[in-house]
Amino acid sequence: MASTDAARGKPRRDARVWTFDALGRLPAAHYVASPNCDERPAGERVTLLVIHSISLPPGRFSGNAVADLFTNRLDVAADPYFAALAGLRVSAHFFLRRRGELTQFVPVRKRAWHAGVSAWKGRERCNDFSVGIELEGTDSTPFTAAQYRVLGRLTRALQAVFPIDDIAGHADVAPGRKTDPGPCFDWGRYRELLTRGGA
Repeated sequence: MASTDAARGKPRRDARVWTFDALGRLPAAHYVASPNCDERPAGERVTLLVIHSISLPPGRFSGNAVADLFTNRLDVAADPYFAALAGLRVSAHFFLRRRGELTQFVPVRKRAWHAGVSAWKGRERCNDFSVGIELEGTDSTPFTAAQYRVLGRLTRALQAVFPIDDIAGHADVAPGRKTDPGPCFDWGRYRELLTRGGA
């Protein structure tokens, strides 16, 4: 059975590494702690998964800019696009790169600051009751087979520990403000992976 190089964030298929530990960390992911999180409200259940997409600068699929943003280490002078991100304090729980490398920034038991001003089915503050997954990409670039495979595996791991009722895009919880993951995200392909349980 295939194994992973967890230190480099490469996905492993061993069932044990796809099981969250008591702190809400996933062994299949490389862990980099983000300060951009806090405790969820007492008694709050995680019932929503929010799919995002990001690349920094837009369309550049390499480097450490996303990780630096999520850990408050982004050099805003490194690219003209970064100036607008100065002082921003955000992080998703997970970041999934084009080749399938998975990094976790926030334990899923905690509230990551990923959705911003948001609402879902009449409930505001989606960060309170959601997990956020960022896919490396843009609104106009198809996502990769590796990303769909790992996303499916990650989603099933989350469904095993949380009563997730809904999966939505960032654009769905913040309409008019956000557009990701965009029209190139294949929701049908993703849901088929969840239905058939393919790795």
